[in-house]
Amino acid sequence: MATLQVRRVRPDHPDPLPLPRYETAQAAGMDLRADIDGERTLRPLERLAVPTGLAIALPPGYEGQVRPRSGLALKHGITLLNSPGTIDADYRGEVHAVLVNLSQEPFTLRRGDRVAQLVVAPVTVAEIQEVAVLDATPRGEGGFGSTGR
Repeated sequence: MATLQVRRVRPDHPDPLPLPRYETAQAAGMDLRADIDGERTLRPLERLAVPTGLAIALPPGYEGQVRPRSGLALKHGITLLNSPGTIDADYRGEVHAVLVNLSQEPFTLRRGDRVAQLVVAPVTVAEIQEVAVLDATPRGEGGFGSTGR
């Protein structure tokens, strides 16, 4: 098990938000909440970097993946750009969720709304080896739907 250190960016806020936690025993991600005051309305196709009020320290060899919440996507057309967003183990700034409204309706965001989920995952560091020719595979250079529907 990896230890995730969490620092509240605005520790003196009069309405502190709960820290991220796994909602079920088998959950892969922890909810991140909007650390905003009042409300903010996202118009159709508008995007916004929503602060979470948290800075984190991941252990070496791990990354944080900021991912969309399926309920927001299905019910409201709200998803994340740059998804999944990667938090490197050496980053210490505030975590944001870059939301976009892909629906035709405005969406109102309120303080404490769950806007994204954070998945902590191990990272494999690859050694780069330059070669003149890559090994052949049946797929070859086929991409962008070349394997069928």
